Amino acid sequence: MSGEANAGKALTVSVEGTSYARIPIRTRVVMPGDDLDAFILEYAKDAVQPGDLLFVTEKIVAITQGRSFKLDTIKPRKLALFLSKYVTRTPYGIGLGMPETMEMALRECGTPRILLAAAVSAVTKALGRKGDFYRIAGDKARAIDGPTKGTIPPYNQAVVLGPERPREVAARLKSLLGGDLQVAVVDINDLGGNILGSTMDKAGEKRLVAILKDNPLGQGHESTPLGIVRHS
Repeated sequence: MSGEANAGKALTVSVEGTSYARIPIRTRVVMPGDDLDAFILEYAKDAVQPGDLLFVTEKIVAITQGRSFKLDTIKPRKLALFLSKYVTRTPYGIGLGMPETMEMALRECGTPRILLAAAVSAVTKALGRKGDFYRIAGDKARAIDGPTKGTIPPYNQAVVLGPERPREVAARLKSLLGGDLQVAVVDINDLGGNILGSTMDKAGEKRLVAILKDNPLGQGHESTPLGIVRHS
């Protein structure tokens, strides 16, 4: 841990009159088969201090849970091909805008729910309202990651689903590290984010979303899947 911000990101931010440092932790690339607990101990055990909050990207949790799938192993059905054409793509992530990610959403969330989300979104988008697709499809759909030009190999050829039981993961990691600290599993990008599971209350999670609003871990090749929030 260098204590330096990622390129283009500020190290500190002020939220509700309090200043916080968001310290990225640089690591090796997490691979399928890695043990998350061992990884956290290797990179975070000596970095955290009492009163810190360790935030962990949902992607590395999911990868260590075996929820990463190579593109060439996913065979999209015709419905996935059709629906993916109507997803708005952004520079910050492909979301469900490719057949393979849409196929995984159909499997994860169920076809009826995705169809309902698509139908409602088609109507409300025409009325100028955005975001209803993911509000209805839910966190499992929102957390699906597809490859972009900034994705680190080998995940530039993979789809990664959201993590399972993120709240339980956060509680386990807090116990693993010991001491007076909090842990959160986060899904953050340059458009905003969500706390998928944490050891905090709802007010703490809402504050953390504001603290991480500008995505201090970055969106590309930074290789910083962990970070620490610390009062500065």
